Amino acid sequence: MPDKRKHRGAHPDDARLFVPDALDTLRQSMRDYSWLLSNGYAEKSALKLVGDRFSLTQRQRMAVMRSSCGDEDLSRRVSKQIRQEDLVGKTLLLDGYNVLTTVEAALAGGVILIGRDGCYRDIAGIHGTYRKVEETIPAIELTGRCLSELHLERCLWYLDRPVSNSGRLKTMLLDMAENEKWNWEVELVYSPDGVLVRAEETAATSDSEILNRCNQWFNLAREIIDRNIPKAWLIDIGK
Repeated sequence: MPDKRKHRGAHPDDARLFVPDALDTLRQSMRDYSWLLSNGYAEKSALKLVGDRFSLTQRQRMAVMRSSCGDEDLSRRVSKQIRQEDLVGKTLLLDGYNVLTTVEAALAGGVILIGRDGCYRDIAGIHGTYRKVEETIPAIELTGRCLSELHLERCLWYLDRPVSNSGRLKTMLLDMAENEKWNWEVELVYSPDGVLVRAEETAATSDSEILNRCNQWFNLAREIIDRNIPKAWLIDIGK
């Protein structure tokens, strides 16, 4: 069935799954899951153990998974995070879909999780096909303005070549950059993760595997949302 969504917003069940009364249970689930990860448990079995214990739905389990990390990973990520002022005159490499869909979801009123590592993450997903939604252009505009204010020497977006419509998104990004005089480039690659974990330059992403393995990273999606989307639906179970 074709994806006919016009927004990257909330799931119909989110108003029930993420009400304030549910957050204490989700926070305890996150703490237990992070403890298990810190003590060598496999992600899949640890999540099942915690999810079953607290009777979490599949979507709640996804929220716990995306908000959590083990102590060693947390320490590694904190040590490699850089500040805005450290980017002046430097190169920033964007995990394109990761950043863009998070900003789109925030604009659309979707759930934005505040992870244990401080990253903002959505739970929308693109499932192999990227579909332009009503928030796409505004999200690119907000990202472009934020990147301009970072005073970078070079900005490079990486998009997943295997994801359908990546070519169209690349054209859209380049056309908007030309119109707005934004200094950025866009490349289609088979695995942005692989490129970003090998790069010496700073990665802009909230992808856990990239954060664990990259040289250094910048919390771009959070920066954009905090600056521009005061009504974003932030869910903090990462306390």
